Amino acid sequence: MEDLKEFGEPLEFWHYFYEITKIPRCSQHEEKIREYVLSEAKKMGYQTEIDEIQNLVVRIPSKNDISRKKTKIVLQSHMDMVCEKHDRIQHDFAKDPLKIKLIEIDKEKWLTAEGTTLGADNGVGIAYQLAIMKKIHNRSLEFENLDLDLLFTVDEERGLSGASQMDKNLISGDYLLNLDSEEDNRFTIGCAGGRVFRVEINHEREFLTSPNLIAVKLSISGLLGGHSGSDINKKRGNALKILTEILWKLNSKFNINISSIEGGNLTNAIPRESFAIFFMEQSQKNEIEAFLKEVIPEIQNLYKGTDSKITISMEIMKDFNDKKTLSKDFQKKVLNLFYLMPNGPISLHPTSKGLVHTSLNFAVIHTLEKFIEFKVSTRSLAQYDKDTLFEKLKTLLTISRLDIKIEIITIYPSWPPNFNSKLTEIAKQVYKNLFDKEVIIQAIHAGLECAFFSSFYPDMEMISLGPNVLGGHSPNERLEIKSVTKIWKFLMALLQKLN
Repeated sequence: MEDLKEFGEPLEFWHYFYEITKIPRCSQHEEKIREYVLSEAKKMGYQTEIDEIQNLVVRIPSKNDISRKKTKIVLQSHMDMVCEKHDRIQHDFAKDPLKIKLIEIDKEKWLTAEGTTLGADNGVGIAYQLAIMKKIHNRSLEFENLDLDLLFTVDEERGLSGASQMDKNLISGDYLLNLDSEEDNRFTIGCAGGRVFRVEINHEREFLTSPNLIAVKLSISGLLGGHSGSDINKKRGNALKILTEILWKLNSKFNINISSIEGGNLTNAIPRESFAIFFMEQSQKNEIEAFLKEVIPEIQNLYKGTDSKITISMEIMKDFNDKKTLSKDFQKKVLNLFYLMPNGPISLHPTSKGLVHTSLNFAVIHTLEKFIEFKVSTRSLAQYDKDTLFEKLKTLLTISRLDIKIEIITIYPSWPPNFNSKLTEIAKQVYKNLFDKEVIIQAIHAGLECAFFSSFYPDMEMISLGPNVLGGHSPNERLEIKSVTKIWKFLMALLQKLN
């Protein structure tokens, strides 16, 4: 990385953020980043505690004597990151450091990574916490009347499991500041709840005997993808929906035999790439190519404003010889199911303009030896709608007449917003004093760990904030440089006010 002084204040943030980009920390593999935070805390002499699920807290006591009134603040981030990359990129998230670079867009400087996610979600939170820890230790920062708990949770990206299973005695406090938001002019005080589930469909296979078959790979690529909560209303293409719609149309018009369908990676990411391998008769090759030549521009036109780089291609696979394919009856049923599978916003909030109320992300499909697996993420600000959507999906699965097994991976609650909390009012005033503008107070459609914290600690007031991060959960993720300094200034002013 270039000279850290070019990035602005605080230098400690940029030092720590750079170090974090070198440390593997995919979900469920946070041991090295936890060791790093622990080593920094121990070097500075701070007490630490780890609960059974491996969440970590660093305790920084105030400097005043115990007879004076103290305020207890929890600063919280999550240690894991979404590990997504372009298929063409050679990168092992288990050991390779991220290849970060500075770019300029519309005269603003941003930090990004080459072909992979950057991990600003939630590396910025970790870096803010470590910078605070460092500055308090070297006495360039003092909060006489604040006791600070720096909470680092695990496995947020897979379903908030670090927060949901946290030892409730690990933290306590008056206020919690979650550092996992991605717009520097908005503070979040509420979020949707969700349910993530996995479906196994036992499949039937048959062996093809015709000598005049051609193996074909149909691929979807070039989509933006993004966060399945905060980006679900941006009309971006879902690679699985596009692929399965094309397959359904091909299957209804031609004699094709599908070998496999693949696509998507994580339930909280809108799938960017997908492919299917199928066989077609040599005699149908020209007709199928003509059909695709007709429909591909129509599909591309649908996403001109959001996914202008979408690519739909068909490739002849000369060396593919596995002629075991899905049975025709199974193929028709499963394509009917995928064709009818809802995706994207289901309903909008009745009073908050532009806020998605209920949504579904058709996230992952894998074809395995004995079954096809797919995963779906549903979200809603209301428990009733969350349950109703799940019931409708179960009904759709039932009427598909397929041999299906449903497994709920995770359920997380909503975080009901309190627009009149003391913390919200203080944060609004501090922002106004600093920047002479009104901050936007919002609830969001994405899930946040505050949903669990608010249920565990009903008297603890909470707010979520962070610098500008775009393209989260995708290789287009980038962090705005000047925004880091802006949120740092706000965070320092807010802590001093609470002090």
